[in-house]
Amino acid sequence: MEPGDAARLGPGRAARALPPRLLLLLLLLLLLLLPPPPLLGRGLRAAAAASSSGAAAEDSSAMEELATEKEAEESHRQDSVSLLTFILLLTLTILTIWLFKHRRVRFLHETGLAMIYGLIVGVILRYGTPATSGRDKSLSCTQEDRAFSTLLVNVSGKFFEYTLKGEISPGKVHSVEQSDMLRKVTFDPEVFFNILLPPIIFHAGYSLKKRHFFRNLGSILAYAFLGTAVSCFIIGNLMYGVVKLMKIVGQLSDKFYYTDCLFFGAIISATDPVTVLAIFNELHADVDLYALLFGESVLNDAVAIVLSSSIVAYQPAGLNTHAFDAAAFFKSVGIFLGIFSGSFTMGAVTGVVTALVTKFTKLHCFPLLETALFFLMSWSTFLLAEACGFTGVVAVLFCGITQAHYTYNNLSVESRSRTKQLFEVLHFLAENFIFSYMGLALFTFQKHVFSPVFIIGAFVAIFLGRAAHIYPLSFFLNLGRRHKIGWNFQHMMMFAGLRGAMAFALAIRDTASYARQMMFTTTLLIVVFTVWIIGGGTTPMLSWLNIRVGVDPDQDPPPNNDSFQVLQGDGPDSAGGNRTKQESAWLFRLWYSFDHNYLKPILTHSGPPLTTTLPAWCGLLARCLTSPQVYDNQEPLREEDSDFILTEGDLTLTYGDSTVTANGSSGSHTASTSLEGGRRTKSSSEEALERDLGMGGQKVSSRGTRLVFPLDDNA
Repeated sequence: MEPGDAARLGPGRAARALPPRLLLLLLLLLLLLLPPPPLLGRGLRAAAAASSSGAAAEDSSAMEELATEKEAEESHRQDSVSLLTFILLLTLTILTIWLFKHRRVRFLHETGLAMIYGLIVGVILRYGTPATSGRDKSLSCTQEDRAFSTLLVNVSGKFFEYTLKGEISPGKVHSVEQSDMLRKVTFDPEVFFNILLPPIIFHAGYSLKKRHFFRNLGSILAYAFLGTAVSCFIIGNLMYGVVKLMKIVGQLSDKFYYTDCLFFGAIISATDPVTVLAIFNELHADVDLYALLFGESVLNDAVAIVLSSSIVAYQPAGLNTHAFDAAAFFKSVGIFLGIFSGSFTMGAVTGVVTALVTKFTKLHCFPLLETALFFLMSWSTFLLAEACGFTGVVAVLFCGITQAHYTYNNLSVESRSRTKQLFEVLHFLAENFIFSYMGLALFTFQKHVFSPVFIIGAFVAIFLGRAAHIYPLSFFLNLGRRHKIGWNFQHMMMFAGLRGAMAFALAIRDTASYARQMMFTTTLLIVVFTVWIIGGGTTPMLSWLNIRVGVDPDQDPPPNNDSFQVLQGDGPDSAGGNRTKQESAWLFRLWYSFDHNYLKPILTHSGPPLTTTLPAWCGLLARCLTSPQVYDNQEPLREEDSDFILTEGDLTLTYGDSTVTANGSSGSHTASTSLEGGRRTKSSSEEALERDLGMGGQKVSSRGTRLVFPLDDNA
């Protein structure tokens, strides 16, 4: 077709001649160039805004997650720094202790050193670290009449959980220290009770010197039970008068009830003369004085914690919950007896179970497993008692005594050494950790309530309570004791009434109220003063009171001392050191024979065979429970610190051709040993009994439940 032909065809024919793809492209271009309709524009803008807000929300969520991760990392770092601080404190304390021991410095004990280093670090953390505010504002909940232990807060649809840390007085709301480091070094009180206290208390029972402890058992029980109760009520009543005085002079800003004063009397009556006892042990002071102080401190810790629990449980009926109510009082007494007896039973049963397991299994072939089981069973006693509503301190104390008396005999030689060293190290570290924390808490604890009147009154009340505890009880005890408690011993016991780890742990366990915060601050100051001043004055006091030092624990007292009854015969060597300590607590003498004839053979590999002590109709049971080592005449396991406590009627000194009993009667010479070529031979049961009693170089013969002590061969 020619170009002129297209013009002759007309416009319609020419339009139809355009390609369809070109028309579609032109239409799309036209749509893009025209402005969009109003509805379509709003839709597009909304979609764009939604896309932008979604991206912003995602960015905000990512930023929050990143901030949370950084906060968690910072918290972990601060936790590591706080623990490292305490480890460095203990390391520095150990090195300083070595230096003091090397230089023979005794004016300051290791616990005092740990406290000083804690004070220094506390000052640095208190005044050398910047304050970081983690609180935006205070929220008021005026409709609630009590505090909640856990609180859920809804913040913009997100829920956050908060836990109760304690009460803050209205005047200190804006002055609460917000340093994260100070909060990190403030430990949960349950850490002290569940982790640090068990090894300290268990070691006290496991390392108990039973020979001297049971010789003075009656006096120790009197000081621990009656003395602690007397001290508690005297201190509580005196402090109630101090509180009334503070209210009159206007120095009491909140409630302080009579039961709070009794609670303070209970916790501050827990003595912990660790400094004095360490010096006694180093100087080898009089063993009976050591036993009285150590036994009292071990048991009165248990009494104090049960007594404080009973006071807390005191709930009178009626509107006035702090008035005296006879029914509530006797209920508290029943709670005291129930908690103490239940805790004692639980600790003893756990020790017996461990003894049976170690006796009737071959765990001694695997010392590592044996030590691990011993450790776990001992520690679980504390937690089991607490879980059952009893007191773990009492349970783990008597578990330690039971383990030392029975289970220790069944352990292999390697496990004995391991368990002794393990709990000794744990005791050392835990105790010094607590004293370091005491020094630290003096500056880092955020809820101190310092009241000069209350603090001075507490020192006076403690002095009077200790005096009313020691001197009257010693007077009445001397009426029935053959070994009198001299005035120098009484003055030393009065002086050595230090307060330590137990009082601190009981005080820090509850610091939610104004009264408990004041008690904690006062207790902390009392512990610091007694450890530094009284602990440092122990050596001069021993010299001033003329108390013997450098005494061998197995040495007999001088002849002119009425501490022990000395039995002498007419033989030529009877006056030359052949004396026997025989004074023992009558309470212990009641069950000693039963323990030796029945409990020891059942629970250990030592003691006489049960076939000789049980009735004939129990022969099958006796053969099952008696250890094969006894039948095979193998060497029974022996305690390092054996029980050397005998009844007067069972003690006989034999020499020459006559026998003198404890009551002075004499008769013909009848002994179960014989002289062959100048040497004595003993049966296997006699040798076992000698080893069980730890008689060393002294010959022992057994005649049923009667013991015969021959003197030298040439007598």
